[in-house]
Amino acid sequence: MTHQAVIIGAGLGGLSCAITLASKGWKVTVLERQHTPGGKLQRIQQGGYIFDRGPSTITMPHVFRGIFEQGGAKMEDYVSLYELEPRSRSIFADGSVVDMTRDVEKMKDQISTFSPSDALQYENFLRESAELYQLSEEHFLNRLLLHWRDKASPSMLRSLLRVRPMTSLKSLLSRYFNHPNTLAMIGRYSTYVGSSPHQAPSIFAMLGHVEAEMGVYGVRGGTYSIVEGMVKLAKELGAELVTGTEVKHIVVKGGRAAGVETDSGYYKADTVISNGDVLTVNRTLLDEADRPSMRNEKISSYEPSLSGFVLLAGVPRQYNRLLHHTVFFPEQYGREFQEIFMDKQPPEHPALYVCHSGYSESGMAPDGCSNLFILANAPYLSPLTNWNRETEAYGEKVLADLKSYGLTDIDQNQVLLHYTPQDIADDTLAHKGAIYGISSNSIRQTFFRPGNRSKDVKGLWFVGGATHPSGGMPIVTLSGRLVGEYIDSHKV
Repeated sequence: MTHQAVIIGAGLGGLSCAITLASKGWKVTVLERQHTPGGKLQRIQQGGYIFDRGPSTITMPHVFRGIFEQGGAKMEDYVSLYELEPRSRSIFADGSVVDMTRDVEKMKDQISTFSPSDALQYENFLRESAELYQLSEEHFLNRLLLHWRDKASPSMLRSLLRVRPMTSLKSLLSRYFNHPNTLAMIGRYSTYVGSSPHQAPSIFAMLGHVEAEMGVYGVRGGTYSIVEGMVKLAKELGAELVTGTEVKHIVVKGGRAAGVETDSGYYKADTVISNGDVLTVNRTLLDEADRPSMRNEKISSYEPSLSGFVLLAGVPRQYNRLLHHTVFFPEQYGREFQEIFMDKQPPEHPALYVCHSGYSESGMAPDGCSNLFILANAPYLSPLTNWNRETEAYGEKVLADLKSYGLTDIDQNQVLLHYTPQDIADDTLAHKGAIYGISSNSIRQTFFRPGNRSKDVKGLWFVGGATHPSGGMPIVTLSGRLVGEYIDSHKV
């Protein structure tokens, strides 16, 4: 008997699940409302410039390699990764620069230029960071938490206590460091899961180990090449990908998923996996009577993650200040989290992340030019900001800040695309335009996220950033694999 599954959404989680199930003999159909797969990750080409519109920092390459191996393939035959060394550059308001590297002594030397005491503590921090990563990998990242017994087991509770869930990332870092530059550079890891260092649990300090010691990678042709490689493998395994088709309703019969209604017809399946935002899917694709455990008030109780404001700029010059990944920190970095999560306003002077993939790979921009992906963290959608009216003015603010950091000659004429929280919501149906689904600004939203299996509808599953394990490219890819493996082994 051939088992059949419909997957809603062709983001990395959906493609990962498709590869996993198809490799085990399932008949898989992936439905994507956009005209190209990739979800929030898309490729933009204009005027000789190539950009990734979406995530661009690749870590944990073993996760991606594992997906290709799951399909009986070698990742290197589909996607080419290269390690970045240094990993990234942090430029601070006082003029200090730290190029993150695997070389611990070089890191200590750079940090010591503004804080000798912080430099002395860096190795101690890395040891704790590595321990937190090991705990996460053993107890959280590589397993589904589908039953209350999984979450309440003695080993899980012991692990939870060891990662000190009541301690914020900022508080943990303050045990090692006291200089604003060090606290900003490492505290920024909370934004990788759409959260604030002042609120996110200390477990995200593990990302210091992930980046500095495990490595940061680039992708030949841009990050979108990962999507292309996964699509190619999924199709070779027999999965069908249908783009430009929007799911309108998940059909439920007798408490079980029976298929999906789309704007181009009905797809029957007794297993439905959603790679769409779990909150949006419950609110818009299921009848309220079919989701008693996810009423509208429950959906509203989750705090969305931060969003982002993006400029894609093609600039006819190059900048010696930029590496592949560069972050410019304002004088008062912590203020933006108050503005984003409390005031729900675009930050006045946010940290600015610039990805210049052309630094590492020729052909991403015309000779002598720069393809710049410029990101400012932004609040999720609220009535306080109308991006349709405020996009250009806020873009000018961002460009003015970049000019003050030494990136001159970028003006609106060089900006090929603005991309706002409203655009994210319109294109991907992300709840309130949040990039990572829900924030990790609390114990509940970090360790007890909405489950991968619907509590209400048998045969309905969720993968992606808003569910377990969390957000970020490798983690959502892992979620798709974990769900696919469980579904196949239990034939549910």
